[in-house]
Parts: sequence; C-alpha cells; structure tokens
Amino acid sequence: MSNGKVDRRGFVKTAVGAGVGASLLSSTRTVHGRILGANDRINLGVIGVGGRGTYLIKWAMESGQKPTTPAQIVAVSDVYAKRTKVGKEAAKCDGYMDYREIINRKDIDAVIIATPDHWHAPMAIEAMERGKDVYLEKPMTHTVDEARRVYESVKKTNRIMQVGSNTTSSDQWWKARKAIQDGMIGKLLMSQGSYHRNSKEGEWNWKIDAAAGPDGKGDDFIDWKMWLGNAPKRSFDADRFFRFRKYWDYSGGIATDLFYHVMAPLNICWGEAQFPYRVSGNGGIYVFNDGREVPDTFTLTADYAKGHTVVLSSSMANDTHIPGLIRGHEGTIMMVPHGKFEGKVESITVTPQGLAKEKFVEKYGSEEVKLQTEPRESHMENFLRCVRTREAPVLDALTGYKAMASIGMSVQSYREGRVLYFDERQHKVTTAPPKTTNGDGRATE
Repeated sequence: MSNGKVDRRGFVKTAVGAGVGASLLSSTRTVHGRILGANDRINLGVIGVGGRGTYLIKWAMESGQKPTTPAQIVAVSDVYAKRTKVGKEAAKCDGYMDYREIINRKDIDAVIIATPDHWHAPMAIEAMERGKDVYLEKPMTHTVDEARRVYESVKKTNRIMQVGSNTTSSDQWWKARKAIQDGMIGKLLMSQGSYHRNSKEGEWNWKIDAAAGPDGKGDDFIDWKMWLGNAPKRSFDADRFFRFRKYWDYSGGIATDLFYHVMAPLNICWGEAQFPYRVSGNGGIYVFNDGREVPDTFTLTADYAKGHTVVLSSSMANDTHIPGLIRGHEGTIMMVPHGKFEGKVESITVTPQGLAKEKFVEKYGSEEVKLQTEPRESHMENFLRCVRTREAPVLDALTGYKAMASIGMSVQSYREGRVLYFDERQHKVTTAPPKTTNGDGRATE
C-alpha cells in the first residue's frame, strides 16, 4: 500500500482478519522518532478525515509552508473510503483505510488524530509507542482514565503531544494568567463560562451519506468493525457513524465537544492546571428527542482543592451565552463579554471590588484596566515547532489531563446521578471525598 492506493481487500485481510480490537492496547516496544536535521521537513500523517480532519489537513499544510515550521503531509487514513480519497487528493499524499499503516511508517514523524473520541487514547498511545509525536484533537480522550493513560504514555515515551483546543494558543488566557499571578484580583474564587448553540436540526445532526456503509461499493465502503474499535459491538447504524457525538459509546456530548474549549483555557489562566476535587454534571434532553443519548442542555460545576469553583453552562437549544469571567476576592477579570470561548479577543478587562478599589486605583491609575492581547503563534505552529525543539507545547499532556478530569467526571456524574470526587494520590474518580482532604474542597495541611 506504499503507492497510496486504498486497497479494500488487503485492508480487510490485514485489519479485520487479524482482529483489530485485540491489538489496540497491546504493549509495543518504544521506538525513537526520526532525528530531524535543520532543513528537514516534518512528515505528518493524518488519522481521521471527516469535517475536522479535513480542516486540519489544510491548516497543517499552510503552517508547514512557513520557514519556522516546515512540514508536509505524507499520508492520510480513514475507515470511510470516500474520506480517505478526499484527504489523499487534498494533500497529494498516500491514503490508507488502516491507521496502522501510518503509525508503522518510519518516515512519519508525527500524527494528527481527528477521529471520534473513543479512538483518541488507543491511537495516541500506539502512535507514541511507535516513536511518533501527536497532535490529538479535543477532547483529549473519551474518559478520565484514558486521559491518565495517555499522560503516562507521554512520560514513558518522551514524545511531544499537543491537545487540539486551538483557543489555548490565543493571548487572552496568558494575559489573564499573568494578571492573576500579579495579584490583580486577589484570591481566586470562581470561574464561569458557557457554550450555547441553537439550530432547527438539532446539534450534531450532520448530513448522512445514504449509500455509505459496510456493504457500500468503492468509495461508499465504510469499515464499521474498525470504526467501532473497542466500543460495544452492534450492527451498522448510519446515525451513529455520521452523528457520533449524540451517543455515549463514542462521545460525552456537550461536555467533551464544547466544554473542553472552556476548561482547557481556564486551567491555563489559573497559572497552574488543577485536578478537580468535586464535580457535578446536570441537565437533560429537553427539546431534541431524536434518539440521541446525550443531553441537549448541560451544566458543569467543579470545586477545586485550592478553594475555587468553576460553573459552566450550555444548551444546544438556546444560543444566549453568559459572560466568561474570573472572579477574585479583590477583583474580576472579564474574559469574554459575549460568552463565546473561541477565537481571539482584542483585550480583557480587570476591575476591582469595592473593598480593594482604593488600592487598585493607587497602583494602576484607574478603576478599569484593559490588557491588550498580542499576536502569538497558532496552535498548529506551536505543535510543529515543539516537534523540532522538543519543548513542551501550549496544551501539553498534563494540562490536558487535568482539564479532561473535570470534563469526564461531569459526564459520569450526569449519567450516574451523583456527585463525584477525584483522588489525586490514586488518580481515581471516587464516590466519596478522598481521605487527603478535609471534606470542603481544601487540601489538608
């Protein structure tokens, strides 16, 4: 398959016949990646060529043309033959239907993973064990435990891993981080944010290709067994394949698709990413009763051992946001007045609380301070540069894991109907407060 042809018969023989599920989490010998010379381009493979994967192909190709981040896409992979063909033609590269063809290639330095959530951890771990650096689309993983395993794999293999929440490379979060570290708002108390949408069709009801499936001919072929991976086995369901974010087996719905874009940058703002102490997820399916399993309206509340709280709000049936802001005892940082935690903003605003106003004005000369944002390298550029320099990327594995802990626990809390706790010493989600705390969210001395 080195000639880039999508060979369905050969794929079925090697991937399905060999038993994909059994090989996903098998331990493999750690392989060191290719040593890049000063003029070498980074060779990229893209796994998953749906809507997001197609966008990442274009972004990686554009970033790879810059002199500071030279890179090229040499292979793409997808279980849907049509998507593999599209990706192959867009990047003018090899195309496969078995992702292992990519991670086993010695000339590939890094992979971009843009598959459904339930494949993130298995593919990322396997790729790193094969000596590849990884750009892993958000959410980091499907579950909290998977995030832990990915983080441990990064430490074991010394690979570079960037979690693909692009907004974390925008400057506003880093300006807020410095403001908090400089004491502009005093003791951190609460962070809040939202991610609201509304549409007639209902979120995630993307177009279904009627002819596509495991019985499809030529470009319409989908390898359903491979797509399922370690998810529960079931007959082909086009709604599950094309609209996977509606189902628990492959996604956490609002929490994993959208809240990760809020939780990840907040962890950057705080100055030190943190595991939650106590998490609750609430909501329900209030409008879109279309067979989906995940809620169309959802809230997350998380308490942290250092003594602050996060409140996140979202509905797929109403697009009115709440402001994104960070509250301190002595002041407030207005991060996103319109509430949309995405893209860049020109400035953030810091205002004092009444009890600290006099001191604030004396120090800063005004009752309101606007912190202007500055240009930064993009998230993809940051990843490519770190592949070459071996520096830690913006959204590294540990920060991604800590953000995923709150996200994953909120999903589990909602599904189980109870408040959950995180034991940092054991790295486990529990149903009772861990013994290392005094029960009110603060760590014991």
